[in-house]
Amino acid sequence: MSALLVAGAVGLLSTMLGTPLLIGSLRIRGIGQHVREDGPSGHLQKAGTPTMGGITIIGGGCLGYLLAHAGRLEIFTARGIVAVVTICLAAFVGFVDDYLKVSRRRSLGLNARGKAAALLVIGVGFAVVAIKVLGVSTRLSFVRFDSPGWQLGAIGWAVLAVLAILGTTNAVNLTDGLDGLAAGSSGFAFMGFTVIGWFQLRHIEVYHNPYPASLDEAVLAAAFIGACAGFLWWNAAPARIFMGDTGSLGLGAAIAVLALLENVDLLLPIVGGLFVLEALSVILQVGSFRLFHRRVFRMAPIHHHFELLGWPETTVIIRFWILAAAFTSLAVGAFYADYLAHGPVR
Repeated sequence: MSALLVAGAVGLLSTMLGTPLLIGSLRIRGIGQHVREDGPSGHLQKAGTPTMGGITIIGGGCLGYLLAHAGRLEIFTARGIVAVVTICLAAFVGFVDDYLKVSRRRSLGLNARGKAAALLVIGVGFAVVAIKVLGVSTRLSFVRFDSPGWQLGAIGWAVLAVLAILGTTNAVNLTDGLDGLAAGSSGFAFMGFTVIGWFQLRHIEVYHNPYPASLDEAVLAAAFIGACAGFLWWNAAPARIFMGDTGSLGLGAAIAVLALLENVDLLLPIVGGLFVLEALSVILQVGSFRLFHRRVFRMAPIHHHFELLGWPETTVIIRFWILAAAFTSLAVGAFYADYLAHGPVR
């Protein structure tokens, strides 16, 4: 428990204290967000707000994880190290995208194919290491490794892992359109994974995720709870800094990797239910327009639809946070209900 508290506290304080330093540095260099001209008109006033705040989120989360291992609090595990490397690589792809945006002074950075290719390489690399080195179960899992327990094999699980990383990074990226929306929603997801990791630690006989791996994953999740909360201090509406793709891709990778390592693959769409809704709204909008030349929403992702209906930005954010919290509660509830219903693995 001490390691969890240290991870969360360090993640919170380092991000809360480091973000204003980053804001000052970015302002001196004239690095600010370029806003899409076809977006909601109210967002045009946000042009010039410093971006790439994901540097402090990812940095704070990783620092919290590292310092939680200081002294005799906790020991490093291969799973934790692989997760951190994967998160940092995804964040680096986002950083390159953000840098190209600000250097070219437009709202587009890496092209879609380039970004997808980079994330694909990261996803494949993670999947190979997870199977060959970490020994992750290749069974399809919902709330534990043997539920439903269908054997996917190395290739099948690798495909699932790559799709999870690609899907979650892009979904969090799409959600990052309002001040504090992605950071707050991600924080709820990390709360869920912290609880799941800790519960797996307390019931090693039930779950295929023994100590110290289960604790290390919970520590990583707790560190990112703190990092998201610390960033929200400066990112809450009206935001003084945006996380940029540096933050959204890094957070998306963290959420996907934690689900895969904790053997709750199919629980990921529930924990990240809000991100799924955001991504689906874009898919529906694009598909409907291409097939029928009609739009389902006034604007996608769906948070912009409600803005154009007249909801104030803070109203959209808070209500979507409530949805994110509800999805995470549902996921944790399903996880615990399964334990009560089936008990230890026979």
